[in-house]
Amino acid sequence: MVVGALALGGGVAYALAPSAADQAAAMEAPDGTQPASPVEAPASASVQVTQSASPVAPSAQPSPSGPSPSAQPSVAASGANCPTGENQREVEGYLAQIGGYGAVTVDGQQSPADCAAIRKFQTRFGISPPKGRAGPTTVSVARRIALSLTSAELAKCGAGPALTACVDLTLQTMWVVRNGDVVFGPTVIRTGMKGYATPTGTYSVFRRNVKEWSNPYEVWLPYWQNFVRGIGFHATTTYLHRASIGSHGCVNLLYNDAKTLYGTIGMRTPVKVFGHRSGT
Repeated sequence: MVVGALALGGGVAYALAPSAADQAAAMEAPDGTQPASPVEAPASASVQVTQSASPVAPSAQPSPSGPSPSAQPSVAASGANCPTGENQREVEGYLAQIGGYGAVTVDGQQSPADCAAIRKFQTRFGISPPKGRAGPTTVSVARRIALSLTSAELAKCGAGPALTACVDLTLQTMWVVRNGDVVFGPTVIRTGMKGYATPTGTYSVFRRNVKEWSNPYEVWLPYWQNFVRGIGFHATTTYLHRASIGSHGCVNLLYNDAKTLYGTIGMRTPVKVFGHRSGT
């Protein structure tokens, strides 16, 4: 979501642009049932954004994976009833490269251990439903995370020793580095759609708020971190992996990632945005 500032008396109004499908081909049902499409705001509408006096975490923020962050789906220890997806071998290979999700055998055959690792990965990145099926969404996310961990990809950010947030528009991932070490991420993001491309460049966080309230749609923008014009990081209120629902320039994150990022970076943290999102 992008918020563009317009002065109105003593407050600030933010114009919310209309949504359009920029990558309809990326809407993927094979991983499981897709959540219902969210309703986007009309072009003529405006959004009033106010800063909460006492920032507190939203009490019922939706998570892209379905339940709220406090009720994440559990990861089964057994894969006896776990379906095999058309991208089984690719996902196994990427998970072996990424590490941290449990032992996998790269053979294209589903096993209880493979299923547990895939479900754990799906749960971590809000892929719905997290049932261990290695479909197009799962392999896309796994590929992007694996590539973002390579030294060649990390070098594209050009970060120095200071704490820096890196946003890769091409892979639709982001991470935070300090002294060459990754201290957050990489994780998946969703940036501006066609007509609202997230601008590339070097910026810095200049305004933060745990909650931004938007009128008239009565929607919270959780963990808002503004880094250029009306564009910033915030938790998405829609299913992150629906590529057809692009942002209006902002960097959308999964709820828990937005929360962690809020505690990792701060005011004046450099933000480097590079690459190009396909279709924008």
